[in-house]
Amino acid sequence: MARDNPTWGEERIAAQLLLKLGLRVSPRTVRRYMVRWNGGGGRQATGQRWTTFVRNHAVALVAYDFCVVVTATFRLLYVFVAMEIGSRRLLHVNATQNPTAAWSRQQFREILAEPHGYRFVLHDRDSIYAPSLDAAVTAMGVRVLRTPVRSPMANAFCGRLLGTLRRECLDFLIPFGEGHLRGALRIWQVDYHRARPHSRLGPGLPHPPLASLPAESAAIACRKIPALWRELSWVGSTTSTPLTCIIHEGALFARCKHVRAPSFVGGTNSGRLLWREEL
Repeated sequence: MARDNPTWGEERIAAQLLLKLGLRVSPRTVRRYMVRWNGGGGRQATGQRWTTFVRNHAVALVAYDFCVVVTATFRLLYVFVAMEIGSRRLLHVNATQNPTAAWSRQQFREILAEPHGYRFVLHDRDSIYAPSLDAAVTAMGVRVLRTPVRSPMANAFCGRLLGTLRRECLDFLIPFGEGHLRGALRIWQVDYHRARPHSRLGPGLPHPPLASLPAESAAIACRKIPALWRELSWVGSTTSTPLTCIIHEGALFARCKHVRAPSFVGGTNSGRLLWREEL
């Protein structure tokens, strides 16, 4: 009971046993057994664990981080990402060559410009986060949280997001500059929200489409996004909004014929979807 409820002390546990199970146990007896797994020290701490705090405040918690990208001219560009942990929404993504405190402050102005319910902003202890930036973000009405010392998994959400960004986007292109990289990031952001399933959401999508699956047979329109993905959209169906799917491949693309919906939805073991092409 103490392991499952880390905020309970010996008196609370003794009261639970008496009222719900009819077992009268002294709080001192409960404390003696709590010492065995608590590592000594007697009374259990009343503070929340980090995982419990993140789970309780996920919808009000924004995590952000940076990653580095090398351009075709061997310049370093810094990619800024900010996400809402509860919904897995990518709130903001941008790139710059000089991630100064003033530039980072402007990114948070764009994130927190509209009315929101965010209360906390989380980042790690990297030296790139200046104290003046934390003060400026705090002045915007949110509290800045830094991860514990030597605890890289405390901000594992952004770490996972940056890994997804590299595997699905950055590993497939060498940007020529900031403008090229920003364009690719904006396209990938749409795919991340509307086409990529997230296991934490059910699986689901942060911004699911309003349309349902089309009829048994319908035509699909195809559009190639340069160097990154293929985008397939149902057309001619009864739904008002076409259902879009992003296929992550680098090959050239031909216009599609009529495709049966079960073949499109089912896919193959390799992750590619089934369709017919016009050469």
